[in-house]
Formats: sequence, C-alpha cells, structure tokens
Amino acid sequence: MERIWLSHYPPGVPADITEQARACPSLAALFEEGCTRHAGRIAYHSLGATLTYAGLHRHAHAFAAWLQGQGVQRGDRVLLMMPNLLQYPVCLFGTWLAGAVVVNTNPLYTVGELQHQLNDSGATTVVVAENFAHVLQQALPDSAVQRVVVTAVGDLLGFWRGHLANWVLRHARKQVPAWRIPGSVRLARVLAQGRRRPCAPPTLGHDDLAALQYTGGTTGVAKGAMLTHGNLVANVHQAHAWVRPFCQGENELVVTALPLYHVFALTANCLVFFKLGAGNLLVVDARDTNTLVHEMRRLRFTALTGVNTLFNALLARPDFAQLDFSALTLCLGGGMAVQEDVARRWLEVTGVPIAQAYGLTETSPAVTINPLDSVAFNGSIGLPVPSTDVAIRENNQSLALGEVGEICVKGPQVMAGYWQRPDETAHTFDADGWLMTGDIGRMDERGYVFLLDRKKDMILVSGFNVYPNEIEAVVMGMPGVHEVVAVGVPHGVAGEAVKLFIIRSDPTLTEAQVIAWCREHLTGYKVPRHVEFRADLPRSAVGKILRKDLRDEARRQAAEGTS
Repeated sequence: MERIWLSHYPPGVPADITEQARACPSLAALFEEGCTRHAGRIAYHSLGATLTYAGLHRHAHAFAAWLQGQGVQRGDRVLLMMPNLLQYPVCLFGTWLAGAVVVNTNPLYTVGELQHQLNDSGATTVVVAENFAHVLQQALPDSAVQRVVVTAVGDLLGFWRGHLANWVLRHARKQVPAWRIPGSVRLARVLAQGRRRPCAPPTLGHDDLAALQYTGGTTGVAKGAMLTHGNLVANVHQAHAWVRPFCQGENELVVTALPLYHVFALTANCLVFFKLGAGNLLVVDARDTNTLVHEMRRLRFTALTGVNTLFNALLARPDFAQLDFSALTLCLGGGMAVQEDVARRWLEVTGVPIAQAYGLTETSPAVTINPLDSVAFNGSIGLPVPSTDVAIRENNQSLALGEVGEICVKGPQVMAGYWQRPDETAHTFDADGWLMTGDIGRMDERGYVFLLDRKKDMILVSGFNVYPNEIEAVVMGMPGVHEVVAVGVPHGVAGEAVKLFIIRSDPTLTEAQVIAWCREHLTGYKVPRHVEFRADLPRSAVGKILRKDLRDEARRQAAEGTS
C-alpha cells in the first residue's frame, strides 16, 4: 500500500527503522548498551532518592544472577507486582538479563484476577510489593509459583529514607507487611546473594518472548499478548525516531505518573527514555496529585506522558498552574481519547501542546503519533510511526480515504499472538494478516488517522451510529462539567439511547441544563435521554474511565426500570 503519510512526517523522522532495530538483538542488549553509555547519569528519581545507570546495571545483574541460581531458565515467567518503585526497573531488566519473560501485573488486582493471571501465565517467580502481598498469598494455592520475592517501598532508597518510607507504610497506613508469606525472601537478601555469583545472560534474539502483557483485547477474558524482544525493540526504535529530533537526550527528565506495568508507560517512559539516556521521575500513585505536583515542583521536568483523566485532574488544581513549565517540551497523551477542551486548557496553562498518540497492548503499543512540531490540536491520533502500515478496512477490504471502518495494523511491533490462545489469535487477524484493532476510525488524504470509538462502544440510535467520544467532547465544553462518560442503554423505540455519567465541577448543574446544551450542539438523535451525576467514576490502573463497567451498570438499571 502507498504510505501517503510519509510526506507529512516531521523533519528528521525516518520512514523506516528496520536496520536500527536489526542491530539491537534484544532488550537485554539495549540495556547493556544504555548502561555503558550513560553509566554516571541518573536513571531514576523516586521518593527523594536517585539511582544511576551504573547502579541500575549492578542491581539488575544481581537479580538476574539470583534468578539463574534459583534454576530459572530461559523462557520461564517472572511476575512483577508493584507500583512505580526503583525496584521495578531493577527486576524488569534483571528478568530479561536472565533470559526470562516478564509478566506485568496490576498490584491492585483482586484475588480472582490475580489467580487467573498466575494460572494462565504459569509464572514460577513473583516479585511483590509488601503492601499487596496479602492478595498474592490468597492467590498462590494451586499456582505454579515456586518462589516469592518481597520488597518494601523503602528498599533501594538508602537506610534512613527507606526506613522512614517503610515505617509510614506499615504503621501509619496500617498495611500488612508481606514478609509473613511463608517461604518468601526479601529483595535485599536476593540482591546480596546475586552479587556473590556470576550472571551469565543467554544470547537472545528478536523471536524470543520478552513479555506477557495481559489485556482484555477485543473480546472475553484477559489474555496475555506475547510481545517478543523484536516487537518491543522495534517499537522503542519507532518511538525513539519520532521523539529524538525534539529531545535533548541526556538532558531530559520524563515524569512517569502512569504505572510502568502498563504497556504505554513501559515502552514510552521506561524503554524509549532509557534509550535516550534520560532521567525518569517515578510517581508511585498518580491519583495522589498532591505528591505528583510536589515532585514536579522539585525537579526540572522536560516531558510528561499521561491519559486524558490525568491531564484533566492536574488542570483542576490551582497549584499546578504555578509550576515552572519553561523546560517542558513534550507532552504525550494516549490510552484514551484526549478531549479537545482538555487539550486547549493544557496548552493555555503549560504552553506545550498534548501530542495525541494511539496504540494497543498488542502493538507494543505505539501505532500512530501526532507530529511533535505542531501546536494545533487536530483531533487525530496522528500518523503511522516508521515501518508501520495502517489501513481502514471492512470485510477484508481496504476502504477509500475518508471512509469509516476498522483500524487495522501491520508492522514489526505487532504481537506474536495471544499466549496459549490460538483461537483468539486467529480471530484477531484478518485473512490478509492485518491486526484488527476493534477500533473504528478513518484516514484523511494526508495519512492522519482519526479514532471515532471502539466497535463495541458505538451506540446505535434508530439506525444511526453514535460515537460516545463525540458526545463526551461536546459535553466537556460545557461549564460546570469536570468529567463525562457516554454509554448506550436499551430503548423501546430507537433501539438504544444515550446516557451520560457526569462528575460536576459546579454542584448546581442540572440534567435539564446538560440536555439543553446537547440539543444546541448535537444532532437530535445524539442528544442524551438520561443524565446521572456521580461523585466518582470507575477507573483502570492508568486512570482511564471504564466505560464498559458503566455501560453494564446502566443496562442493568434499565432492565430493572431504575435508570
């Protein structure tokens, strides 16, 4: 297919990264090169402490050596269950150095969710932050886990700072210390033992499995997307090629508020900025915007990645506007649609536009990114990154420019398939080998891709397609609205009707006012019939509002006659 988007690439961005990716055989090789090149530089800031590239190299090798000493073999799965702590990159890179496979896990999982991931992945080693270990302890029976490594928040922070952090967590917040898990070992002991034995990293290649990244995918229960070293290496080089002309490499400091166990932050923050030789500010809990703003006030940050809800939450804080944004050059938004009103206010406050990007767990994740040399918010999710093909397809056929259909992807970053689910894998690729994303969109004559919505989120009103993102963008422009979600609910005449869930910034806002606003700005069939005000909304680990949960709840209410 003709890559019409290439002529609209920013200066300095190549059309292809095949040779660069081929020269880097694995993430372990990427790690060794980066630590050697930037040894004396600070790699991570966390809770007032720092870790250099040299220190990261030393700890990661010790963890890898310990794994090998425990009999962990190439391809064995190591499950990481912790927030953004210094221990996370240590164990992440250490696992790859040992030739094992990373299984990233949300530490807030319920026992049932964790049991599924343990059993499905077959993980034999778990590293867990101690305040989440009570959940792990309940999920361990009948799993394949042979060893549990426990870490406290204060580990690697230095004696006094670490002691204080651990005391606050265990006593002031009354968390259960994880060392009560029978047979578990502390990370400090693991690293001490690992430093006393050699590390013998195996030779890895692009076809070796690097990570099982769990996702709901387009249907059904959570599945492990098999991301190879080649997939992730390719996506690192694709994203690096996009941002490098606009970044100063070693002078960069990226704010990592999104959890590193999520594929967006894993690739964008952890791996791409590692390749740049940049610093990384690890934020333990992005929902704690007090701490986040305090940390941003303390350090000279140059880049920030986030989702729409994070940007909106920061803008709602008066003290955020008082921060020094003079060094900030890059803001990348993904994970969910960035709303135009949020993007406009962000530019007004920070002076830096949000470059909206798009990706999936199954694509490591980056597929498209907006040019970083543009300040105008165009509503698109950007241009396909180097070495990537994107097409709008329907029934195994590519559609004409401007037509609406399913966004489909080909490229070296596309997963090898779903772990032990060949049937699901087959359903995710069409007859021509395109990954079917389940997202509805269109492409314009310049190659910019516009995301309309998820297939299953689309609302069908009297035969007309209604896209929740469009309605949400309109309502967000209304004074008094802090956040909004639109879902479809059953309707006896129209088939479906639109229902809104709203968090108000003005407590006097009424349902009648919202509907009147929508009637002024939307075609009649798109106007919501129901409005429900909430104090909060269900969210994922990265802060993305869980539209599916609200849709299911609204449909239950409609069935019970309570909507």
